[in-house]
Amino acid sequence: MNLKPIALQMYTVRDYSEKNFIETVKKVAEIGYKGIELAGTYGVKSDELKQILDSLDLKVCGSHIPIDLLEKDFDNTVKFNLELGNKNIVCPWLPEDRRNSIEEWKKTAEELNSIGERLRADGLTLSYHNHNFEFEKFGDKYGIEVLIENTDPENLKLEVDVFWIKFAGLDPAEFLKKYIDRINLIHLKDMKADKKTFTEVGEGIIDFKPIFEIGDSSSIVEWYIVEQDRCERPSIESARLSFENLKKMGRVID
Repeated sequence: MNLKPIALQMYTVRDYSEKNFIETVKKVAEIGYKGIELAGTYGVKSDELKQILDSLDLKVCGSHIPIDLLEKDFDNTVKFNLELGNKNIVCPWLPEDRRNSIEEWKKTAEELNSIGERLRADGLTLSYHNHNFEFEKFGDKYGIEVLIENTDPENLKLEVDVFWIKFAGLDPAEFLKKYIDRINLIHLKDMKADKKTFTEVGEGIIDFKPIFEIGDSSSIVEWYIVEQDRCERPSIESARLSFENLKKMGRVID
């Protein structure tokens, strides 16, 4: 079994992070996660965060940066992430006006391709994180297909969120299989049986076995990342339960 390390997307525990980001990072490390994916640092500077991460033996596996910030503050974004030792920049979302037609999808693809090429020159990788709106069709093409077909694989990878693919009515494993050569990060997120909403990994209806089989077979996939958009129990306990369930599945590297 080619185990990949498990990280937590810090958006999961944003309610804790808003109060004390550093203490929340420490709690995540105590649970056993090997990495964190950033969704902001709540004013914590790169040098302070890097020192804390090093002391916890915790890696930054990626950072969610909105497309407009990549456009407006490119140099500072690069500097901050290089200082943290993070090489994965992820575009986490697209405003509606960048994805409401096939023409806009093509323009967005051109822009992300350009940003990805610039990031690559600095040793960084750009990925795109899906939700479900990417599976709206324009003619015979999904938006995500337009994006993939109009970008260079070297300039734009994919961070695949399995929940949102399931939410859109597709099979996450089939999508992973089709585009595995473009995928470097996989978001693990589960879905409740009674309604299409979020639950802890291993507590819902998503079949993770084929997802892991495909991800494990790839030399490009670097991390599995737990994320839960909304939690019914305290979010840090949701993060803990997902990790413990992954451990029971034999997915945790000691």
